[in-house]
Amino acid sequence: MEYLYDKLKKLENSGVYAFHMPGHKRNGILTGAELPYGIDITEIDGFDDLHHAGGILKETQKRAAVVWHADESHYLINGSTVGLISAILGCTHRGDRILMARNCHKSVYNAVFLNELYPVYLYPQMLSSGGKVQGDLNGPVTVSQVEQALDNNPDISAVVITSPTYEGIISDVHGIAECAHRRRIPLILDEAHGAHFGFHPYFPKNGNDLGADIVIHSLHKTLPSLTQTALLHMNGTIIDRDRVNMYLDILQSSSPSYVLMASIDECVRLIEEKRVSVFSGYVDMLQETREQLKNMEHLRLWESPGYDRSKILISTAESFTIGKETNKYTGKQLYTDMMQRYFLQFEMAAPNYAIAMTAPGDIKKGMRRLTDALKEIDSKLAKPTKNESFNAKSKNDGKQLYENIQIYSCGEINKLQKKRKKVSLNACAGYISTEYAYIYPPGIPLIVPGEQISEKTMNQIIEYHKTGFEIRGIHETGSIEVLDNG
Repeated sequence: MEYLYDKLKKLENSGVYAFHMPGHKRNGILTGAELPYGIDITEIDGFDDLHHAGGILKETQKRAAVVWHADESHYLINGSTVGLISAILGCTHRGDRILMARNCHKSVYNAVFLNELYPVYLYPQMLSSGGKVQGDLNGPVTVSQVEQALDNNPDISAVVITSPTYEGIISDVHGIAECAHRRRIPLILDEAHGAHFGFHPYFPKNGNDLGADIVIHSLHKTLPSLTQTALLHMNGTIIDRDRVNMYLDILQSSSPSYVLMASIDECVRLIEEKRVSVFSGYVDMLQETREQLKNMEHLRLWESPGYDRSKILISTAESFTIGKETNKYTGKQLYTDMMQRYFLQFEMAAPNYAIAMTAPGDIKKGMRRLTDALKEIDSKLAKPTKNESFNAKSKNDGKQLYENIQIYSCGEINKLQKKRKKVSLNACAGYISTEYAYIYPPGIPLIVPGEQISEKTMNQIIEYHKTGFEIRGIHETGSIEVLDNG
């Protein structure tokens, strides 16, 4: 069996001189940087073409399909983003209606924009990260929600959900797939954070095994593969695979990186050859870490049924700092403390929790540093007394209620180019937004073009902004673009 990385290394050591792109000519001397110039090539003889795969790239993608139990799999070198957009454009036509979870990634909304689709939203059940905090975690989308939405909207062209969420929460993919398939409607599953699913009983099954028509995996998120690498899997007969492939051809770079593709192939190879040993060791380490973190007094290891346990979600909902006054200890403070005091970089923070992502690439020393740091922080926190509880209330409980009202579709709002203005974020309530606003990470829009901004959403974003969260879509002047007539 031939592997792409091995073939590239043979070329590097072959003495063949490159009178072709790229311009570094496989020579790192000019820059002096330790980058993989030697295996960075273009589509030369013997190395196939991702857009018309018939040789080694065709075979490597077939192997990926076997590993992830898909009918067919495709390499993505533009991340899960290009997979999601290609899947949606391939399963819909301009002006169609699409059933989508409101907590989908911004790339799903970009596909809606590109095809001028009419979204029908599924609002996930809201969960609590702990204590008296209400509704600060996007929960699962239920089968009954999908069933009712499809009954009320029989012209839906596709269903799109995210499972697992950024926080690791799982929906009933199998039940939702069956619900959609009874109507011959495809299910597109954003399983970007679940590329490791199905490789050990400790984790859920992957979407291909659960009946999804298209599954998108970000290999780089939870598996040993370079950033930007992902896979798109296709299954069954409901979808038009040729249309999806057409959009992949249109949207992916015409000069796909052989370094990235070799990274994907090596990831596939690792799972083929060492899945049991790699995941057994990883799960043992992860279980030990989670067990130690269950004993904290103030910080809390958040868990729920069906939760992706690779995510270490630490709730600060019942944690307070000790001083002259008792103040709420936030997820943002935990995120900052972990980096500034312990040199441990977390993935993301929210008002009441922070997330540490784990993967098979972790080592015991790193996990011990994580548990030691969290326990030390926990020992310095307190719970408020009854007299202090009022002063210790959090200013922002992180509610994501999605209270905005959809007035126009993305296609309709796009046609109103001349009727726009910018208003202060402090005065945007009641206006219809013409752009997105979202915290990054995770990239889930709090405001979508065409939505009338509610006062609660406005206050929520203002509070996020005040407490140091990065809000994309808000201009440097603190304004947001809206329709001129409100």
